[in-house]
Amino acid sequence: MDSVTFLLVHGGHHGEWVWEPLQKVLAEQGRQSRTISLPSAVRNASTGDPYPGMYDDARVIREALDEMTGPVIVVAHSYSGVPVTEAVSTDAGVVHVVYVAAYQLDIGESMFGTHGVPTPEALTGLRPPENPDLNLPAAFYDGDPGNPATAAAIARLVPQSVRADFEPVTRAGWREVPNSYVIPSSDISLTGTIAEQMAARADHVYRTPGHHAPFYSHPVEFAAVLDRIDALRHPQS
Repeated sequence: MDSVTFLLVHGGHHGEWVWEPLQKVLAEQGRQSRTISLPSAVRNASTGDPYPGMYDDARVIREALDEMTGPVIVVAHSYSGVPVTEAVSTDAGVVHVVYVAAYQLDIGESMFGTHGVPTPEALTGLRPPENPDLNLPAAFYDGDPGNPATAAAIARLVPQSVRADFEPVTRAGWREVPNSYVIPSSDISLTGTIAEQMAARADHVYRTPGHHAPFYSHPVEFAAVLDRIDALRHPQS
């Protein structure tokens, strides 16, 4: 049986660190994984506009896929469903895409456009993690900023480019690559309000315990979901 590598793509405001609990579990199981850092999660705001957008993220994802050998399962969290949708294709070695509380968009759609937010005249500037009009950072986790683990994770969030929020998808890779949608049981984030709508587009739907980032709060259970998804490539005769 060929061994798959999981390409783990973080969501908006986050970084590669959010995958560490899952990567530990996968490594213990002998599974291969790789993470990348999306440039739209801006770690150095002093560079100024134009900040990287969704298409820049898609380019980074595609470059990572071009470097990888063997079958790849791409795991997209939250916002990263948008650039992953833009980037993936069968000719990039992708055998499955997993959308985790993510935006499984179609051509012409954008992340905030999905929520009915009008596109601003200028796609400039940054959106801070502390943005009560759109999402509270604690909602990425268990909603309790008094939880030390949640507070520590919130402290690591960075601004997100406005450009990434509104740039529309020009190609829908999930239409050519097998895909699954994972709905966390306790997602209180903005994305959770459209999860069922997004999941209706997927080939397969799974549910798992945890909050908006179930691989962070429940890595063992999430790894089990990935195992079930990988098994789809090897149907029992």
